[in-house]
Amino acid sequence: MLGPLLASATDSTTNSAFEQAVLRADNASDSAPGEVPASLVGAWTLVRVDNVYPDGHRVALYGPHPEGLWIIDAHGRYMMQMVRAQRTGFVANDKSKGTPEEYRAASLDSNAHYGQIRADATTFHTHIEHASFPNWDGKSGGSAYTLKGDLLTYTVAKPSSGAEEGAHGEVEWQRLP
Repeated sequence: MLGPLLASATDSTTNSAFEQAVLRADNASDSAPGEVPASLVGAWTLVRVDNVYPDGHRVALYGPHPEGLWIIDAHGRYMMQMVRAQRTGFVANDKSKGTPEEYRAASLDSNAHYGQIRADATTFHTHIEHASFPNWDGKSGGSAYTLKGDLLTYTVAKPSSGAEEGAHGEVEWQRLP
């Protein structure tokens, strides 16, 4: 999905009220690049990644029990990876010899990116340096988030799949001890 962190691409035309609100939140921050609240620094494990469509139905992008790791350091660097827990390997046991179906599944069943993050108490802003979904390379965006105890939740205005149908993403992470 989801540029789980990529709420809105800076080169995209924003039409929906939801996307406009995300852009306003992104532009409202006065935090310096690399400024990260201590409450966000650390390692997080993935709880859920859902696309939510205008009619309210949800699609669990990486299945009912996705796995993932998000690491944020105190200097504003992050690395994130999400995968479907149950994946099928390539029959040839060789990454360069997959079938079209195997390549498609490998692409849809995982998402990884790294870059820079800054945040205040309610909004974070990311710059993705590189991503497994190449359309996100070099993109920046912002997203409102909530932190309740050790549970971090945010939305993604334009997920890597489903955005054309009006979906937005919802992502939830649990802090690791």
